[in-house]
Formats: sequence, C-alpha cells, structure tokens
Amino acid sequence: MSAALKPMAGGGEQAPRHFLELMDFEPATLRRMLDLAAQTKRGLGARPLAGKTIALIFEKPSTRTRVSFEVGIRQLGGDVVFLNARDMQSSRGEELSDTAKVLSRYVDAIMMRTHDVNRIREMAAHATVPVINGLTDISHPCQLMADVLTFEEHRGPIAGQVVAWVGDGNNVAQSFIQAAARFGFTLRLATPPELRPPQWVVDWARSQGATIELTDDPVEAVRGARCVVTDAWVSMNDETGDDGAGPNRHNLLAPYQVTPELMRHAAPDAIFQHCLPAHRGEEVAAEVIDGPQSVVFDEAENRLHAQKGVLLWALGAG
Repeated sequence: MSAALKPMAGGGEQAPRHFLELMDFEPATLRRMLDLAAQTKRGLGARPLAGKTIALIFEKPSTRTRVSFEVGIRQLGGDVVFLNARDMQSSRGEELSDTAKVLSRYVDAIMMRTHDVNRIREMAAHATVPVINGLTDISHPCQLMADVLTFEEHRGPIAGQVVAWVGDGNNVAQSFIQAAARFGFTLRLATPPELRPPQWVVDWARSQGATIELTDDPVEAVRGARCVVTDAWVSMNDETGDDGAGPNRHNLLAPYQVTPELMRHAAPDAIFQHCLPAHRGEEVAAEVIDGPQSVVFDEAENRLHAQKGVLLWALGAG
C-alpha cells in the first residue's frame, strides 16, 4: 500500500477530525456525514458554524470545489479565507508544517486542494484543526460523498448495487474503489490496461470485503449496472498526465466513450454520473450527459450539501 495513503491512525480525544480519505473511516461515520448532508439540504434553520472561519487553500484551480465550499460555509453561518498558491509563502519556500501551525492559530478548519497527496498529509500532520481533502491527484473523497448522496436520492440505498466506471483509472476512480468498500456496492472498472488504478488500492478494497472487478471491456463493466460513471480523460492543467500515457492517452481511451449504445447495456433505470467539467464528444456523448439518464447537475449541487455534512462532522457541529 502507498505509504502516503495508509489509513490515518486514530488520535486522542483532542485530535482534530481530518477528512482525508474514505478509507480512514468506518462506514457508520461516513453515513453520519451523509445524514448531516441530507439534513442541511432540507434546511437546518440554525447557523451552526457561526463564529467559525475556514481557510480554503487552492494549489489547483476549481469551479465547483471553490463555490460549493464558500457557499456552503456561509449558509452554515461561517466565514471563509481564500488562499491560492501564489498568495502563500509556502510557494516561496516556507515549510508547509509552519503554514499548518500558523493557520491553526487563525482558523477553525482548513480545506486544501492540491496535486500532491503528500502535501495534504503533511498539512494534516501539523495542523491542530481539521483538514479536509478538496482533491489530490489520487483521490477526491468529497466528490464521492456527493455521488453516493445523489445515487441514493434517485435509486435508494447504494449497498448491494452495481456501479460501473468507464475510462481512466484516475483520482476519482480511486475514491470510487474506496467508496465501494465503505458503502458496500460492487464496482466494475473498465479501463485501458495502461490506465488502470493502482493495484494497492484494489487490494485494500478487496481486503475490506469489497467486490472490485477490473476489465478492459466497457460493455462487460456496464452490463446490468444501476449507475455508469466516467470522468474527463485529461485533468485540468495536465495535458498529458503523469502516468506515462502521454499524447497517446486519447487513443487509448477512445473506445471507452460513454455512448447511448453503451448505456443500453446497463440496467434500464441506470443513471449516468460525471463529476464535471465534461468534454462532450470525448469521454461522454452529448446524448448521454444531456439525456434523461444523466444526473450530473444534481450531482454537482450535492457537492454543496455533502461538503456541509463533512464540515459539520469535522467541527463537531452536527
């Protein structure tokens, strides 16, 4: 298992409640966060984060993550400090551990969106306030909380269902593998052999009792699935990826486009998910993402609510 992604060890009673990886939690704790998310979506009435300030650190740009966190925090009564990499002394050589210690004196929680998972782990190791993973190059746990919330709103409990991932075995795919172990659904992943997710995360999920099926055949993955998921073939600011696929990436992934024909192999009531931004005509056909099976905008909205649930849990306010 990657040393950077071993489940976090539990601390004492005063240890901050970090939200870094789904694998760090028992299923009941994640379910509690989703329950809080559902409550906030219905409307809490109160403002449980009144007097709290959360720092949002963006070393990687975003639309949905920034807006959903800012709006969610303010809806809960809190305040926000936005920091991007060029604003911070860490971009000029300050030790990230010093940044973590200083910010912990100013704010009540830190959300960080970064390329390198080791940076967010270092932040969490030295912060005395909760640190929330807003995305790294190998995971996107807040997105998965929104995805599970969205599935269950449309199709009921996700436990025992079949979810199909089609495309690149990227950071969201890796979080889906973790989610399969924690929420009890079967996950089938259809990827080019060159772009499969790391074997360690598959092995970890299987050790937790999850059913993870790997294939290079999209039809095999999608057959009978209640949910079909894909993601962009190239992440923002990363034209070639860092996995060795390089400019051949689009050629490798072309057979994995989610088309109406592919969706016909899924369950008749299957939904389509995509974390956005999407590229119509690449990873998904316009007829799918804009069609009746698509729930991508419900999914995008649920980032707001899912992250409120995570924040309330992390700050002990729910």
